Amino acid sequence: MVLELHIWGPGFSLPSIDAQCLATIAYFSLAVPKDSWVLVASSDPTVSPTHELPALKNGSTWVSRFRNIVDYLRQYSNGAWDLDRDLSALEKADSVAFSSFVESHAQALLDLSLYVTSQNYYNSTSPAYGAILQWPNQWILPPQLHATAKARTEPLGLSSLDLEATEEQRKRDHSAAVAAGRIPQNLISRPRETVTNLLGKTPQQHQFRLEALTGELFVPLEELLDDKTHLLGTTPSSLDCLSVGYLSLALVPDLPLPWLRDAMQRKAPRLSQYIERLRLELFGTVNVADAFNSGANSLLPWQAPERASFARVGTSLLTSLADSTPILKEIRMNNKLRETAECSSAGLSEVESKSLSEYARAQGKDTLLSIATVIGGVAALIGYMAHIGVFSAPQEEEKEEPEEYQVELPKSISANDFLGI
Repeated sequence: MVLELHIWGPGFSLPSIDAQCLATIAYFSLAVPKDSWVLVASSDPTVSPTHELPALKNGSTWVSRFRNIVDYLRQYSNGAWDLDRDLSALEKADSVAFSSFVESHAQALLDLSLYVTSQNYYNSTSPAYGAILQWPNQWILPPQLHATAKARTEPLGLSSLDLEATEEQRKRDHSAAVAAGRIPQNLISRPRETVTNLLGKTPQQHQFRLEALTGELFVPLEELLDDKTHLLGTTPSSLDCLSVGYLSLALVPDLPLPWLRDAMQRKAPRLSQYIERLRLELFGTVNVADAFNSGANSLLPWQAPERASFARVGTSLLTSLADSTPILKEIRMNNKLRETAECSSAGLSEVESKSLSEYARAQGKDTLLSIATVIGGVAALIGYMAHIGVFSAPQEEEKEEPEEYQVELPKSISANDFLGI
């Protein structure tokens, strides 16, 4: 049976716009025979039961995310498709440690570079998603991914890269100052800032933080590579796949503000050359048309994705509406958390799975109790208002008709009668 690997579609001359998808493609290219799998740029997380990409489909079985897919391939092939099978115990420990290191540190920098940096997002990242998404996802998913990336990087304190938020905050501060009488009403607004200007005016601790983040990622990997042909020795491992997945998105995209690529080339020149060489060997140069036309000349076994059905379009719209409604969004998040905890491919221990599942169920019960309390309160208020007659129709007061007095005058009257004599 041919395995189907569903991914986010190509972008920036890479076979996918997502780091986890790129890492999984790299692993398949190195470990799995080309005639045993196809690559589907579905770009729709709803195709997988876990609503995550990358997702591997094997008959009725679905497995999501890089690490889970690697484990599944090892079991499915009885170890034949395991790139780490020849590693020593120490090398396997290094692989696990550096894999977690790359995922955590590189994802934060990619979020900052591709999504939080406004000029990069609006001029490059958002159009790249628009080229691979079908309607209505091309209008729904990019803002969601943008918001998620901003939320993930908020603790880093580098919001100065987000021009939109910075400009909105400046306008709020300006309006507050005008309202307080500290600035004349006729003050001319300053021109809109650019990222270059903002970085120049950013507090020193922000600049130091950005330099520290890039150094924390690139310098250890540069030292690990040293003069070897691969990160852990002479043969590629799952760590090499993960590294080429994340670091290709740092090195390859031609962005308006390529500060991440510049930092990588400056701080890790050998690593930059290695990632460039490996990604060309595994991916080549990819066009968007290859993914949708099952390109025979590509290094990758593309299979054109199916067109979205009416039911899937309706599901996307309803899902978007639910995610925009606070109560429904919380219910969906609890259900997804519970399903993930109970999924056998989630990689959780029995204790972790049980604890997380119980937590999700408790959260769901609390949400339903809150909803019932609100509904009960509203019903009681409506009942009380009905009892006191708030909803009764006003009765019109009956107007008394004025009596009509008709004076009948005699036809003839004498002078004596008139004078009362």
